[in-house]
Amino acid sequence: MSRKDDVRRQALVNLKDYEVLMVDGHFDYGNGYHGQVYLNPHRLFRQPSAIWRFAQDVIDILPETVIAATDVVAGPVMGGALLAHTIAGLMDGRRSLTHPQCLFAPLSLDGDGALVIRTFYHSVLAGKKVLLVDDVRNTGKTFEKAKALVEGAGGEVIATAEIYDRMEAIVDIGVPNYPLAEYTAPDNHLAADCPMCKRGMPITTF
Repeated sequence: MSRKDDVRRQALVNLKDYEVLMVDGHFDYGNGYHGQVYLNPHRLFRQPSAIWRFAQDVIDILPETVIAATDVVAGPVMGGALLAHTIAGLMDGRRSLTHPQCLFAPLSLDGDGALVIRTFYHSVLAGKKVLLVDDVRNTGKTFEKAKALVEGAGGEVIATAEIYDRMEAIVDIGVPNYPLAEYTAPDNHLAADCPMCKRGMPITTF
């Protein structure tokens, strides 16, 4: 087993142990679907050392070429932005002191809930090579939207990475993706057809 494989294996164990990756619940995702698996970013927020650990693990699985080439780490609000900010800081510790510092750019939500990049960060991204990160990849649509926004600001996305990949992506955005942990989740269900609801299983709260 290679070191990268060992990092990924241990990360999956740690995600479950810390209850960041919850695999035996009944979750209402707030989008009309229910399912059994949830990545709880609040566990990462509560324990700053946990997000540092997983950020370091993400860097460990990235090719050296990606680490060397990245100018900016960007991620969507909440879990993705926190992870991106942490990776940007830690990445400098893996590079020469003469290497330009890694920058950070968050993707925010507008009043309608759509991803946007605030005007301030356009100058951060323009002409830069960007690593996009998020806490979880589901269909890949968030990365697709984020890549379009980065390119609209003049940046170039060179790779994506996430803590947990549900293995259900339906889009390919044309750059390599590096998941720290992969876990094939059971199918989600429309709330009206949820078998857990029909069995009277209470929705998991935290």
